[in-house]
Amino acid sequence: METSLARDLMSDDEWAFFEPFILAVRAPNGRKPINHRLVLDGIFWIARTGAPWRDLPEEFGKWSSVYRQFRRWTLAGLWEDIMDALNRSGAVPDALQMIDSTVVRAHHQAAGFKKGTPRPGLGRSRAAGEKTIPRIVFWTTFPFTTKIHLLVNAHGLPMRTEITPGQTSDYLGFDLVMADNLPAPSVLLADRGYDADGIRRTMEQRHALPVIPMRKSRKVRVGVDRSLYKLRNLVERCFNKLKNARRVATRYDKTAESFLGFIDITSIRLWLHHLST
Repeated sequence: METSLARDLMSDDEWAFFEPFILAVRAPNGRKPINHRLVLDGIFWIARTGAPWRDLPEEFGKWSSVYRQFRRWTLAGLWEDIMDALNRSGAVPDALQMIDSTVVRAHHQAAGFKKGTPRPGLGRSRAAGEKTIPRIVFWTTFPFTTKIHLLVNAHGLPMRTEITPGQTSDYLGFDLVMADNLPAPSVLLADRGYDADGIRRTMEQRHALPVIPMRKSRKVRVGVDRSLYKLRNLVERCFNKLKNARRVATRYDKTAESFLGFIDITSIRLWLHHLST
């Protein structure tokens, strides 16, 4: 158990990074300060193991207190603020960017959200690698899924993540992650799922070169720099790293905010690991 817990404990340098952001988020109702470092370590443990909150080891404190603090920080936009600060830091080149999406299955517990729960982000789609069922297919045949949309920089580090129901098109995902407050790319790499006139016009308006293979149905062909396009594997490798966190690889959270929070937390730790090495 000690070895398992040690994997999630922050170093002093990592805590020194998180502390100013956490202290900037005021506790409601004049609550007494708690051991935020220990709480954050507990959240990291949940993210990596995918365990239910009730199974949180006692070393991290009462599970309900850690969960409530996670929700407060998530709803306060703490993780997004940290991601924005990392993107603005200039520590990593961002002229070359890549975009992609992946579908993750939702655990049956995630589908039990109450009526009126905002942005559940659940839909039904055929997961990657699943065989196509011929002829007539009933919509309920497919499990609940969530699609993760991801934008990464030249070092394969996450710049922006968003989630939508699993059946959402990549066109919509493009609009969600290509935010105006992010550093503008000079070159954007994407697969042919993003081959749309609207996307190409948007990139031209931003003075960026879209390196996107054309769909077979296109009559007017545009060449693609294949040597440059090969770098797109960085975004696929980033997905693999994010899914090492079991709370990301499978969606257990009922609310979209909590699930996206775990994705952002894992993204931040990838940044810190990269910067420390």
